[in-house]
Amino acid sequence: MELWFTEKSNDSVGLTLLIKEHLYHKESKYQTIDVLESAYYGKVLVIDKVVMLTERDEFIYHELLTHVPLQYMENPLSALIIGGGDGGTAREVLKYRSVNRVVLVEIDEEVIETSKKFFPTLSFSFDDKRLEVVIEDGAKFVKETDEKFDLIIVDSTDPVGPGEVLFSSEFYKDCSSILKDSGVLTAQTESPFDLVYRPVIQNIYKNLKTGFKTVRMYLGSIPTYPFGLWSFAFASNRMDPLKEELKNPFIPDGLKYYNRELGRCVFNLPNFVKEIIDET
Repeated sequence: MELWFTEKSNDSVGLTLLIKEHLYHKESKYQTIDVLESAYYGKVLVIDKVVMLTERDEFIYHELLTHVPLQYMENPLSALIIGGGDGGTAREVLKYRSVNRVVLVEIDEEVIETSKKFFPTLSFSFDDKRLEVVIEDGAKFVKETDEKFDLIIVDSTDPVGPGEVLFSSEFYKDCSSILKDSGVLTAQTESPFDLVYRPVIQNIYKNLKTGFKTVRMYLGSIPTYPFGLWSFAFASNRMDPLKEELKNPFIPDGLKYYNRELGRCVFNLPNFVKEIIDET
């Protein structure tokens, strides 16, 4: 008998995967964690019945979230990752030789342990001596830290449950206060093709604008995320990617998705997406 997993994006649309084996199940303090072995996408990390990543396409999300901002920075030294317990975002940031310190703040240690067990191509980043892991609420860390960073990456779950606070106006203001003068924040901001989430996206960008002078959206195509189209925010008080040139003289070898030609054009938005942002 075949086993299929379906993640419903709404009442009439979803993603369905043929599953070879249910490898792992864990009820953590904050959420339900599952690892599935799929027939096409390899191992799949599922949190609260939502696909977080698959082995086959995770590189798209992680490269877009990291290399887009890092290529606009001439000499990035430090980064703060909020969430990202699978290690994929840290893996990409740590590819930059100039980066000497990365702090990853994850509220749920079980996500990190699950990744170490089942996703070694992501979790090997936890062995890098430049990476410090803090098990704590990300919003609390941002509010209380005295450290300033060149880059903040909000690699969070959807704006529900423990991740909801990471989309608030107060959180974005706190992030702005711990960025260096020319620093950048990037964050995942859901699918603009999802009619249910359009008001949520509008609210996210409204909140971002309370903390940052410049807020831009960029897009990427991720097959296993709802509707295959995903948005990201680029926020800064000094830098506007529509007016700046790429400054980083270094680009890591072996990237599967990002290149500099792509990095210059991801901010070009379809008309229907522009209309969503203009309504904020």
